Amino acid sequence: MATTKIGFTAPKISALECEPGKSQTIYWDSRTPNFGVRITPTGNKAFIFETSFNDKTLRITIGDVNIWAIDKAQSEARRLKVLTDQGIDPREQKADLKAKTMARKLKGIQGLEVWKDYIADRKDQWGERHLFDHNDMVKVGGGKFTRGLRPGQPKIRQPGILVSLLSLPINEITRDKVALWLKKEVLKRPTRARLALSLLKAFITWASDQPKYKALVDVNACDRLTRELPSKQAKDDCLQKEQLSLWFDGVRQINNPVISYYLQILLLTGARRNELSTLKWVDVDTQWHTALIRDKVEGNRKIPLTPYVELLLNNLKRVNKYVFPSPTAKSKHITEPRIAHKQAMETKGLPPLTLQGLRRSFGTLAEWTECPAGISAQIMGHKPSALVEKHYRKRPIDLLRQWHIKIEKFILDEAGIPQPKEGAKRLRVVNTK
Repeated sequence: MATTKIGFTAPKISALECEPGKSQTIYWDSRTPNFGVRITPTGNKAFIFETSFNDKTLRITIGDVNIWAIDKAQSEARRLKVLTDQGIDPREQKADLKAKTMARKLKGIQGLEVWKDYIADRKDQWGERHLFDHNDMVKVGGGKFTRGLRPGQPKIRQPGILVSLLSLPINEITRDKVALWLKKEVLKRPTRARLALSLLKAFITWASDQPKYKALVDVNACDRLTRELPSKQAKDDCLQKEQLSLWFDGVRQINNPVISYYLQILLLTGARRNELSTLKWVDVDTQWHTALIRDKVEGNRKIPLTPYVELLLNNLKRVNKYVFPSPTAKSKHITEPRIAHKQAMETKGLPPLTLQGLRRSFGTLAEWTECPAGISAQIMGHKPSALVEKHYRKRPIDLLRQWHIKIEKFILDEAGIPQPKEGAKRLRVVNTK
């Protein structure tokens, strides 16, 4: 801290100048400790307060000398000194005061409005499916279903699961109200309630970090409520190699080739259902025969196009930018292949199998080829589970291709389907008109 001290008066302050060659000069008041005037080379002058706080220099600008009266600025410096002597950081106090002022203005703001801000702030960091789930949680509802109605399902579209809760003012969403909401929803849709509680907790955490909302939210609104959820049973559905012939026979008889090919490729790549349904033609490399999968773990991963998968892709028309298009879906890509898959399974007398079960089947069937677990996991996009996998395994695409072709051949052999020779039929551009 500089030692130049003068008794501050308006004429004296007006005559002060920044020392030549310096980025700023500070003059200290001889009557008020820790109170000074900072002058820049451009002539800007401001009252400041400076002290040692938590073993660091703390400097706060009080205000422009042309706006603040000297005595008022001196009083502010003394107030700041009292706070720091008590161990209070004036900057944090100012931020808290600002937040409380903002909270008073926003008191009563609906949770749905804050939810919109949350989505706008975070959507660039989310995948397509994650964004869809957030919007679906607060959909308005109303209107009749026109297709795909399941037995016992209401004919009118229901509001999103979080609408009733987020319709409350954000400051009224307390733990008691969240618990009551959860108790009701678990009885009707437990799986959806589990996801909704997870998204709500992330939303509350985000809001508690926002200056204008943090004084309004109950940060404990979702704490210890997962115990109210029914225990989640891990699914173990998986195709056995003896079932592959019937499965392929049923799936290949699906009238819609887009769904038929999608399901077969889902099994033969082990991809997640949404990773594959959102695959775009631009991500299919026709020269090097690879596909870029938008991965929820790594951001994206590159997998080889095996001969049979490449053959199926070759037979698909390029309707739009998506490899698996849908003329009726709002997203322009297939969104509900499960109905056709279920019907195919029932036709062949096979037990129920989810689309996640197809992914599980790939990993299980790969073991019959003695494929290293790390290679099948990399193809599937599993998060590395060991230090060596995380930091010391950078497998080239050709190594993945070698094993992926073996896995595909094993699956097709068990299904009684000949595997095309690699490179026998390359991808071609199909007229989209």
